[in-house]
Amino acid sequence: MNASLAYLTQPPSDLVNGVFRPLSGDAITTRDPAQPSRVVWTGTPVAAHAEEAVTAARSALPAWRALPLQERRAYLERWREACVRHAGRLAAAISREVGKVKWEAELEARIVAEKVTITLEERVLARVAGFEVAAGAGKTGICAFRPHGVMAVLGPYNFPAHLPNGQIVPALLVGNTVVFKPSEKGASVGQLLAEIAQEVGFPAGVFNVVQGGGAIASRLSTHPDVDGVLFTGSFPVGRRILEANLDTPGRLIALEMGGSNPAFVSENADLRRAAIECVRAAFATTGQRCTCTRRVLVDEKVADRFIPMFLKLASTLVIAGADDGVPAFMGPLVTSDARDAVLRAQAALASRGRLLLEASPLDRDGFFLAPGAVEVDRFRLEDEGDEIFGPFVQFARVSGVEAAVAQANATRFGLAASIFTNDEAEWRSFREGSRAGCVNWNTGTAGASSKLPFGGTGRSGNHRPAGAFAVDACAYPVATMIDTADLAIPQGMHIAAIGG
Repeated sequence: MNASLAYLTQPPSDLVNGVFRPLSGDAITTRDPAQPSRVVWTGTPVAAHAEEAVTAARSALPAWRALPLQERRAYLERWREACVRHAGRLAAAISREVGKVKWEAELEARIVAEKVTITLEERVLARVAGFEVAAGAGKTGICAFRPHGVMAVLGPYNFPAHLPNGQIVPALLVGNTVVFKPSEKGASVGQLLAEIAQEVGFPAGVFNVVQGGGAIASRLSTHPDVDGVLFTGSFPVGRRILEANLDTPGRLIALEMGGSNPAFVSENADLRRAAIECVRAAFATTGQRCTCTRRVLVDEKVADRFIPMFLKLASTLVIAGADDGVPAFMGPLVTSDARDAVLRAQAALASRGRLLLEASPLDRDGFFLAPGAVEVDRFRLEDEGDEIFGPFVQFARVSGVEAAVAQANATRFGLAASIFTNDEAEWRSFREGSRAGCVNWNTGTAGASSKLPFGGTGRSGNHRPAGAFAVDACAYPVATMIDTADLAIPQGMHIAAIGG
């Protein structure tokens, strides 16, 4: 029996046009990362469901788009209330399927509802509110915003409820309809969101959920009746989405991808604070956040004090499963493949650096991995591989803030960066020099606010940030000119030729 039955009311299913469509088979099988013998969810994707979901979303679009904003807002307020009611179920699903420790799963479940509140704030709505201007004698210019249409939301596993919700809510608010494909590693969480949506009572076809892997994602991101793709995931997948849409520039593509995020610890930093924040940001969610600190740059004047502090703190982190009954900081990685990828990266980096702390599997069932760290001479673009998505961090020593900025920017990513210093001039220099989309002062790279834009440059995104700016990618401006003045005859036009 699937463990997911404890929090799901339906068998493994897609939600298409307001109806749950059962999925048999086991082509997708998720397991509890802390107890891999426990199957959470099984089902085999049905390609026809994806086609039918897009058709349903297209059919539902005119009526949903025509609703006054306040009526769509009322649906989302009911969505918020339902997410509050079912926060316990959401937390259980998140913990069971992707391995988050209890406190972190509860936090993610809570911010699903909070995201609705933030999206409905006037400062966010003002971004798509439209405006009028005087556009010349007797002319009025109007800017209005129009939904793109059918939006495909392709969700990640590390925040299987919060991150797709952060795109679904603004998409629905401005009048789009949605086809949501959860990560195949977070299938039961995606289905639970579908069950909550059914309770809310969205009109049939407005919000659809289709399970699947790469084939379903590829079809949705290139379907002729899909008007936009909102993606959160890795750079290689985002690159394939862009390549597949080279001939469809009119399809909105919003990509939120990975990071190789640096933190600089200045000689003027509070080293205790910096150590705590760098460890937190490096190993939060077992290193499975796109904003986790991957590289720590330490001023050479304080490196021999700071690095041992970091390593000592990292080596004492409590690692456990959600059911272990202990106040743990970290849980397991999501799959054995995810754990193996970190171990391979560690071996490669250790061959050209100095291993400071070995990331090693725990002697217990589950995909647990102790934190690891390596020191390298410096960071070079030619040495950079794929994002290391797990509890592993690299150190390099630098001399001063200018060298730190150069090393911080020695990456093809550009999501988040942090500086730890009590010198405001250093902070300003680092902020101005950093090419990241999120630049923090005396706080870690991980832990973005939904009240701010969230996105990066380079391989981290394509300048369509999420967070408070997600609504920008969900509507496009339409310019209108209205002329009420007497008709002006252009010079050189002989109107007598047409009479009247």
